Amino acid sequence: MAKIGVDVGGTFTDLVLEKGPRDVYVHKVPSTPEDQSIAVLRGIHEICEVAGVKPRDIEMIVHGTTIATNITLEHNGSDVGMLTSRGFRDILHIARHKRPHNFSLQFEVPWQSKPLVRRRNRIPITERVLPPEGTIDTPLDEDEVRKGCRLFKERGIESVIICFMFSFLNSKHELRAKAIVEEEMPGVYISTSCEVVDVIREYERFSTTAMNGYVGPKTARYIRNLADKLREEGVKAELRVMQSNGGVATVDMSSERPVTILLSGPAGGVIGGRWAGALSKEKNLLTVDIGGTSADISTIPDGRIRIMNPRDTYVGDYPVLVPMIDLTTIGAGGGSIAFIDEGGAFRVGPKSAGADPGPACYGNGGTEPTVTDAQVVLGRLDVDRFLGGDLPIDADLAGRAIDDKIGSKLKMKTKAAALGIIRVINSNMALAIRANSVARGYDPRNFGLMAFGGAGPLHGVALAQEVAAKEVIIPPSPGINAAIGLLETDMQYEFTRSAPLILEGAAKKDFDRVNAAVKKLEKLCSERLSADGIPKSKQVFSRIAECRYHGQGFELRAELPKGQLNEKTKSVVIDNFHAQHKLDYGYTFGSDQVEIMTLRVIGIAKVEPLTWPKLKKAPTGRAKKKTLDEAFLYSRKTTFDDGKTVDTPRFNRDKLLAGHSLTGPAVIIQHNSTTLVPPGYRVRVSDFGNLHIAAS
Repeated sequence: MAKIGVDVGGTFTDLVLEKGPRDVYVHKVPSTPEDQSIAVLRGIHEICEVAGVKPRDIEMIVHGTTIATNITLEHNGSDVGMLTSRGFRDILHIARHKRPHNFSLQFEVPWQSKPLVRRRNRIPITERVLPPEGTIDTPLDEDEVRKGCRLFKERGIESVIICFMFSFLNSKHELRAKAIVEEEMPGVYISTSCEVVDVIREYERFSTTAMNGYVGPKTARYIRNLADKLREEGVKAELRVMQSNGGVATVDMSSERPVTILLSGPAGGVIGGRWAGALSKEKNLLTVDIGGTSADISTIPDGRIRIMNPRDTYVGDYPVLVPMIDLTTIGAGGGSIAFIDEGGAFRVGPKSAGADPGPACYGNGGTEPTVTDAQVVLGRLDVDRFLGGDLPIDADLAGRAIDDKIGSKLKMKTKAAALGIIRVINSNMALAIRANSVARGYDPRNFGLMAFGGAGPLHGVALAQEVAAKEVIIPPSPGINAAIGLLETDMQYEFTRSAPLILEGAAKKDFDRVNAAVKKLEKLCSERLSADGIPKSKQVFSRIAECRYHGQGFELRAELPKGQLNEKTKSVVIDNFHAQHKLDYGYTFGSDQVEIMTLRVIGIAKVEPLTWPKLKKAPTGRAKKKTLDEAFLYSRKTTFDDGKTVDTPRFNRDKLLAGHSLTGPAVIIQHNSTTLVPPGYRVRVSDFGNLHIAAS
């Protein structure tokens, strides 16, 4: 079964094709920000040609995309109309009265200055469902719904969301309003809170549904357009889309709930990092995926992909209550622009030169100095070897940009300014690594730092030094590792239901209510997986309770026991919650006053793992040295982080064999990335081609 993983980044689109067991091909093409599908289609055809596979013979394509993320960050989503309970029109405006900057008198409140739904388009509807049982106190006023639809049509609204106060207890009114909107506005994009995120907390529920409506029309058009173009060009493969939780979903699911793919791109990198670690049997990893625009950082303890706590799931300053891999993204990549701010401070990022015009050294009209330009000036990227020579770069343009915009202003020599750019960007990334590891209760000294992405291997050793990681690991194809992660991803669907229950003193009827809710969620997951052709024998379910101490503001995840929840098994949930609370906060109350707030069931269909070919073993004795000499290319002057410039040998990574080792200084070159090995470090090549770098 031939499969393709395609990951769209801000600068490059990466592809991997698995033709069969241990028969894998990788490829990279420039991204096309104006329409991501152009680069995707081009890359698919090119990698098929390289692999000798006809496009019509590809059976599955897994796609990691930034389309929904970019819409959010660039604030260019759809005009959304909202139907909400009368008296609660301003929930999206009021939020939780949080101040982004407590002591600033001039701060901007993003959800007010850039609302996902403008106030004029929030229409109050008479209806009322009462807690705690969800009884209907005031019937839905259907005439008001129809009147709201007429107003939306006059205003050209293309997306409608329906958010009633207690729909998580009784969804009847929301679903009836949806039916009316479908009658009155055929073809409009509709999102209901009970179908997007069926949980307690009205602001977060409304915000998540609003985000779904905001990014929905454009995202759905892109995904379905890509699927149509693939079919038109004879590619009959099933198209799957990476989700923020580390699973993949169908075109229909991703189009209906695009809010689940907001972190589609970065999620693939974390899965790919875990896969590469498994090649060397390393389970404790700090993954650092550095591309052209951003750096995505995550911590993997004992091989487990961590999911963010609900309080942390924000995208572009808006809370989004969908499961997301716990990762940190900062504006730090090869295209990050260095500049002197108004106060005279030396800064790098988050603004990026992107794919067009790109860094100054690309010669495409870029004049701003970037991290890539700094690497060129320092001799770490060879102008005739960038992307295997496919993309010639100009060192003079890089030096001129750094000198004009940084060096001359700070009265620094060009190389010193370039070194300053590298130090600033490394410091930014090291802070983010600590925030995602130390601040989460993990000691970096027990972790290997997995550096990948096109720029990751250039920064890996410096970052490991900064955070005291035990070693650096560079995967076999670092520039394509996120795309590889896409082929390692299981199909997943998640459904949630609020079911508040204080475990201490709970009666049998309370446990029965929770067990019934879990069973219903399992059924929903099973129906989705079955609709995708997954037999019940291959369906696996993970059952989670989001818990808190009674009275706390937010929840932590705790695994539910196998079988039924009852008086005997409730201790499993309590113990799991205590363990997670200890890890996150450093203490527990030791109380049984643990309250389940939300139930979550994850339906999983496992995929066949990608099989990477083993490297040929290096011979022993003199023959080993001879094969290492064959990997040697040439030597050139290179400046390292200590400011010293030394003659540094270059090696062709494609000719390194399992068991080879070499000492720094060295630069290891391959088509999709370049690895920097400073003096005082030693590189060891593993059986599957991972590079392990540690102090010698």
